[in-house]
Amino acid sequence: MRIHKAFTLIELLVVIAIIAILMAVLMPALKRAREGGKRASCLSNLKQLCLAWNMYADENDDRLVNGATGFSNSNQTWGDHRKELSWIDGYHPNATDYDLQLADIRRGALYPYSKNEDMYRCPTGRRGQALTYSIMFSMNAVNHPWSQPYKGAHVKKRTEIRPNLAQRFVMIDEGFMTSDAYAVYIHLEQWFDNPPVRHGDGVTFSFADGHVEHKRWQGTDTIKHARDYENMGPQVGWTPTTDQGFDDLYYVQRGCWGQLNYTPNH
Repeated sequence: MRIHKAFTLIELLVVIAIIAILMAVLMPALKRAREGGKRASCLSNLKQLCLAWNMYADENDDRLVNGATGFSNSNQTWGDHRKELSWIDGYHPNATDYDLQLADIRRGALYPYSKNEDMYRCPTGRRGQALTYSIMFSMNAVNHPWSQPYKGAHVKKRTEIRPNLAQRFVMIDEGFMTSDAYAVYIHLEQWFDNPPVRHGDGVTFSFADGHVEHKRWQGTDTIKHARDYENMGPQVGWTPTTDQGFDDLYYVQRGCWGQLNYTPNH
């Protein structure tokens, strides 16, 4: 008489419990690994776009490309872009207009230097939008009356960038298509556009010297506010509530404008 061996119910439950524990341990690590890969792809996109941005300046007597999305050949109180084709020649964030968004990219002034439409969006960007990166206000983009008095802050030529190219932002990953450019105050201890939260509670930037970085936000208030408003419009004038949150604000203001035109209180 042969005896057939098999797992008991208790043994099966133990095995299932062990598998569940291993999955609980491994899944966050796998998620972080996937996110790390997407972050690397985003940084690569920004690096290539910044290379194109510098190539444009090289071939145009050091003049910067018009950084105000959709504002080609315009003259406004907040920026003179006469005879300047915008880097993206149009603003069509509606998800049903994806082909129209691609056409805007192809007509833009930067496209001859970067002819890969996939480079203009982060892999984790909002679905249906072909553009998730923005040029900073200060880089020949929007020049509101409140930024105009500060010499050397808003620049139209690469030689005007102060204090040095390695400290000034060119582009930022907002994760969605935004109008004109990315704004932050120069003269107030407040945010203008919301701080984006991307790739692990931080944000990615490109710099005028061509390098790229991922900045992890230090303030829990920065992260919470960013997550609360990431699918909404900007809450203009938001003020941090922690010292670390103010450090995040100062970092972005200095990276955008090269200076703070007020005395920090924190």
